[in-house]
Parts: sequence; structure tokens; C-alpha cells
Amino acid sequence: MPPPGNRRLSALEVVAILAAGLAAGTINAVVGSGTLITFPVLLAFGFAPVTANVSNTLGLAPGALTSAFGYRRELEGQGRRARRLAGLSISGAVLGAVLLLELPASAFKTIVPAFIVLALLLILAQPRLGRALAAHAERRDRVRGQEGPAVFGAVFVTGVYGGYFGAAQGIMLLAILGLGLDESLQRVNALKNLLAGLANLVSGIVFAFAAPHVDWTAAALLAVGSVTGGALGARYGRRLSPDALRALIVAVGIVAIVRLI
Repeated sequence: MPPPGNRRLSALEVVAILAAGLAAGTINAVVGSGTLITFPVLLAFGFAPVTANVSNTLGLAPGALTSAFGYRRELEGQGRRARRLAGLSISGAVLGAVLLLELPASAFKTIVPAFIVLALLLILAQPRLGRALAAHAERRDRVRGQEGPAVFGAVFVTGVYGGYFGAAQGIMLLAILGLGLDESLQRVNALKNLLAGLANLVSGIVFAFAAPHVDWTAAALLAVGSVTGGALGARYGRRLSPDALRALIVAVGIVAIVRLI
């Protein structure tokens, strides 16, 4: 018998969830927003929105940490900064996870479509954001390593968002860190992977101990897929076509909105 809250999956559902985890792990390593792949898949297979969200968070956390490890060379020399920002991201994620558990499920179903719309807008704006970040990196008009209060506050708020839902958390972090730090985009992306991975891990731990909604079978399948995808994304993900990737994410995001509404 499956554990309480878990349901028996068909072979097709198992393969689809594994594939969604693989795709999400790859996407998260490169830019973020992998949740917009996995969350709609779980909804399509009949999972309740909150169950889909907490299972998804648990499943994608290992892949996010795998991609962070894949970018470990780009993290060299950022240890002090990473520790400061990690504390903010973790504390924000705990608050976001608690809000998800304490607020009624109806609130999540009402709020999340707006979050997905925001995520899709960020994805569509990503090329422009990328150009702005590249131009900023060329100017080098800040003292290396000096994060301001705005960066600290924004990382904390992004952690809260990541603990509550998390779609496009990576894109938000790329924009915040890219504009607030004097670093190359690859080093910023490495830091983004670490912070997003820790936010997912910590909120996942909260859900594992406190949430009655986890489907452990789905979470395990996503974990297997996302770990593989995180490793692939860290090594080969930069070769993906940005336009094709963006179109796919927007398409599945629209499916999720329709499903929720």
C-alpha cells in the first residue's frame, strides 16, 4: 500500500514525471523557472495544487544543489558573500514555507496564477534583462564584493517567494545579483544556483516534517530526474537554444494557469 497522501501512478505518469524533473533540473541550472515544467505536469495528472507545489519543491531541491556543485569553479572566491546571502535566502524560504502551510489552500490557488503570470513576464523579458546585465558587467563601476542593503533585502524577499512557490526564482535572483554585484554572468549564475538550491532544500525540509500534502512518490521521481538534469545543465545546458527554451516554458506556464483557473 502506498503511504497516506500518495497515489498509485501509471507507467506513463512515472515516465512523464521523471522527464519533467530532468527538464526542470536542466533549465534551473541554466537560468531558472523549472517549476513551470514540473508544476503543470503534476496538475495535469490530478494532483491538488498545494500537494503539487510541496512535492515539486522537495523533488527539485536535490537537482538545484547538483547544479550548484557543477558551477563550483565559478563560486571560488565568493565564499564570504555566499554565506551572507545564503542566510537571507534560507530565512526567507522558511518564512515562505510557513506561509504556504498556514494560509488556506484556497489562498494558494488564488495567488499562484498571478505568480505564474509574473514568472512568464520575467521569462519573456529575460533577453532584455540579459543585455542589461551584460552592459552592467562591462561597466565595472562598483567595488568588487560590496553588496548593498538593496541586494540583501531583495535576496530575502526572493527567498520568501521561493519558499512559497518558486517559479522563476532563479530569474529573479539573476536580475538582482547581476545588477547588484560586480561579477561576470557565469559567476552570478553559480551564486544564483546555490541560493535557489538552498531555498528549495530548506523549504523542502519544512514540508517534509510539517506538510500533510507531500506525495513522496512524485517527489522521489522528480528528485531522480532533477539530479540528472542539474548535472547535465551545469555541463551542457549553455548549448540549448534560448528561444526554444523560452517558448517551451511560456507554453507550459499558460497550461498551468488554465489548469488552476
